[in-house]
Amino acid sequence: MANSETSWTDSVNDAVNSVFEPVSKFLNEVVFYKVNVFGTDFPLIVGWLVVAGAVFSIYFGFAQVRHFKTAIKLVRGKYEQKDAPGEITHFQALTSAVSGTVGLGNIAGVAIAISIGGPGATFWMILCGLLGMATKFVECTLGVKYREINADGTVNGGPMLYLRKGLAERGLPGLGKVLAALSAVMILFFTFFGGNLFQVNQSLEQVVSVTGDEGSIFSTNGGAIFYGLLIAAVVALVLIGGMRSIGKVTSRLVPSMAILYIAACLLVILFNVTEVPSAIGTIFSEAFSPKGVAGGVIGALIVGFQRAAFSNEAGIGSAPIAHSAVKTKRPATEGLVAMVEPFIDTVVICTMTALTIIIAGGPKYLAAREAVATGGDVADVDRGAANVGISITSDAFHTALPWFPVVLTVAVVLFAFSTIITWSYYGLKSWGHLFGHSKTSELTYKVIFCTMVVTGALLSLGVLVDLSDATLFMAALFNIFGLYLLAPVVKKELKKVLDYTRRRDAGETEEEIEASEAAAEAAEATAVAAK
Repeated sequence: MANSETSWTDSVNDAVNSVFEPVSKFLNEVVFYKVNVFGTDFPLIVGWLVVAGAVFSIYFGFAQVRHFKTAIKLVRGKYEQKDAPGEITHFQALTSAVSGTVGLGNIAGVAIAISIGGPGATFWMILCGLLGMATKFVECTLGVKYREINADGTVNGGPMLYLRKGLAERGLPGLGKVLAALSAVMILFFTFFGGNLFQVNQSLEQVVSVTGDEGSIFSTNGGAIFYGLLIAAVVALVLIGGMRSIGKVTSRLVPSMAILYIAACLLVILFNVTEVPSAIGTIFSEAFSPKGVAGGVIGALIVGFQRAAFSNEAGIGSAPIAHSAVKTKRPATEGLVAMVEPFIDTVVICTMTALTIIIAGGPKYLAAREAVATGGDVADVDRGAANVGISITSDAFHTALPWFPVVLTVAVVLFAFSTIITWSYYGLKSWGHLFGHSKTSELTYKVIFCTMVVTGALLSLGVLVDLSDATLFMAALFNIFGLYLLAPVVKKELKKVLDYTRRRDAGETEEEIEASEAAAEAAEATAVAAK
């Protein structure tokens, strides 16, 4: 961050970047292997994520549309069961998971997307978000289905369990163990780079932007280290409390910050309401004929899908870890709740951010678009344009609402904090799967995680974007492969929940439904035994 400081902090900064930069470039080249599509290089891994969303949407009859109303009822607590096993309510599970997605991916990620891929990238982000709702439904249903509840009431869940246990049930125990381990490794790496370092890096950039690039203590490497240490200390305090502590913090923090941010976006949009039709028209027209975007339509599509995947994390396997802690006896109830997550994250908040930036047309956004238009290769331009990150969004707000960047800074820091503590939990569960859940093992993880927080204040954003994207999509590769094999299990669970909610809506009590279900299961077991 420093421009003029020459001290030991410069040496630390250079050392950190020299270690991670070659790693990020190597991973980016390997993970995002490209094939030529209509004259443009297309990363196969991006297609893998999007195709999964399309397949699951069709397989489950577009559940994200047909059952969205039921999902909202569940979030509101209509079908809550007080005696159900688990740690947190449907609402708390949703906010805990949303806290890991709603935040800087929406604020900085959207700025990066439309700076590189043009306004049309927004359209592809929205499409990816809608498809991601189906993927998230599948993985979170499985997360609850195969979770493990410890003697103290705490819950272990996520792809590490449903891949191992679910595939074992289907006669593929070896494959399940391998996929579970690989998924845990990738989630752990993304925990450090995307769920941790990216948040620290971008929240610091916003603090520096508002307090003055040159006059702020945070604009120096020493100030950056201090900021990292401060965030690390606060994160450590919350991390000690476990999932219940995280659920309580996020259920209060996330809704209020999301409402504040959306309200500010709406202010900009409403004050410039006459420009909204033109902005929406630009998003749709440039989705199919972008201007000044390397790779044309495919280039805009790639950027939109990449940033949407980073934002909502559908198919990665991270969200099921949080959703698995829900209090429920029926796994698909939480799968339906989880569908709301990409809708809030990508369809609503990312669209709001994009419209705000396009309408306000701040100087930094316009400059970034000009740089991209003459930049050539998408990957090189990505690294260059990404270095302005969240400041593009902040600059857009400053253009329309001069007072708001200060408020945005508070929101950004809190968003970053909530994301970090949620991802600390995801990483802890992955770490536990790989190295055991002993107190010594978990303490080791927490020390490493909090130490890594400081690193995020020193790394360049371009390096972080590459590291985050590579580990994110690798996690999706292993997780989605297992989801395809376990989709029939989810279909059965969905049928049970739809029957349950229908009977509850018709006035049947919880006790009557459970007695009926128990009798049906006993009859089925008898029939199987008779064969």
